[in-house]
Amino acid sequence: MPRQAPAEHNSGAVPLPHWAARLEDRVHEWRERRVRKRGYLTTVIPYTGYGSGEWVRVLGRVLLTKPVKPGSRAERLRAKRDQSIRGWRSFTSVPVNDVTVTIEIDGHSHSVQADRGGVVDTVVPVALTPGWHTATMRTDDSIVVEAPVYVVAPDARFGIVSDVDDTVMVTALPRPLLAAWNTFVLDEHARIPTPGMAVLLERLASENRGCPVIYLSTGAWNVAPTLTRFLSRNLYPAGALLLTDWGPTHDRMFRSGRLHKEQSLRRLADEFPDIRWLLIGDDGQHDEEIYGQFARERPEAVAAVAIRQLSPGEAVLAGGRSKAEAHDSGVPWVYAPDGAGLSDQLTEHGLI
Repeated sequence: MPRQAPAEHNSGAVPLPHWAARLEDRVHEWRERRVRKRGYLTTVIPYTGYGSGEWVRVLGRVLLTKPVKPGSRAERLRAKRDQSIRGWRSFTSVPVNDVTVTIEIDGHSHSVQADRGGVVDTVVPVALTPGWHTATMRTDDSIVVEAPVYVVAPDARFGIVSDVDDTVMVTALPRPLLAAWNTFVLDEHARIPTPGMAVLLERLASENRGCPVIYLSTGAWNVAPTLTRFLSRNLYPAGALLLTDWGPTHDRMFRSGRLHKEQSLRRLADEFPDIRWLLIGDDGQHDEEIYGQFARERPEAVAAVAIRQLSPGEAVLAGGRSKAEAHDSGVPWVYAPDGAGLSDQLTEHGLI
């Protein structure tokens, strides 16, 4: 079971949220009132979760969407549009904050409040067998949707954590202008998988049956459906997406993507203390530094670190590669420009 956060002392004073968060809340409230008048309905978007034999982490988001009749031409057009959606449309959705979501799995029911961005991220105590299971999610005025959940076997000793941008997908995220183009403009079918990475991850998952696969990214929850379709279309192994919110928080203008990754790695290590993780990233941002720090803090939780090297052109436009540090954690580190090269080196270390 995940460690529980210590109870905070209640002094009676509630801290005032950051002004940007208050402004965002007002904008969301105005947009919600506006689209509800136009007949938009509450919709729960389920994401892939994970868990152990005693609990599951269920993920999803509550949005307002335009209603369509089942089987109608409008529904077919929406499905076609969703399959060719451009990035910016993912960021125009209207979240429903503080709504109650009912989660049911294996006969157990659990109610939770979506956060101020409509995100549902909760742990449900339930005893399940290893493998894939299905949780249902709904609000009082939405239809029931199904969320896949992968339960890790108690004897699992190996897991995969992979970055997304410039690791499994070529997005050139370090380059601000191209990052904006890829994120907000580019059609999802035009996104390019990193050569050899799907084969590498599938091989790792196949040779370590039952191992959990986690895709850890600083990307926004808005793009989760797009990323899920991309991973499936390019034959990456199924796994949970751990994304974040680009908006303001209660105490700062923007969320820290780096902090999101650091906290997620520590949480996974606490949730699965017997698993050693293969950490996969790239040298274009902070993956080396984040993984290196985690390997020093929790060397027993890291099987190896695999870093995909940017091409010379990518490195120049990104302002250079991240500075390689001396790795003194005793954890193997491998570097290569593609999945095939990483696979060869991981084989040399006996990890494949």
